[in-house]
Amino acid sequence: IGAHSMTGIGTVCLKDVPPYILAAGNTASPCGLNIRGLRRRGFSNTVIQALRDAYRCLYRQELSLDRALEELDRIAGSVVEVTALANFVRRSGRGIIR
Repeated sequence: IGAHSMTGIGTVCLKDVPPYILAAGNTASPCGLNIRGLRRRGFSNTVIQALRDAYRCLYRQELSLDRALEELDRIAGSVVEVTALANFVRRSGRGIIR
């Protein structure tokens, strides 16, 4: 599974940028999901919707990281991309942008 994340020009990344996420700024902050890239790569609407739900859990619902990971596990079901996102967050040595 490729990362499919993207950063803006001049973005300073002091923490890891999770897969499928757009990031920009000094220092990097999340700007949304890389929807165009996902569609261009042929991701299904079902997978994109599951990733949107995962993005909301990580970045929009003001959940603690542990609680967000619980929600990601719930959302994942059989969507390997959400599982990959959750696993990336768990393995991040520097932490993720938030």
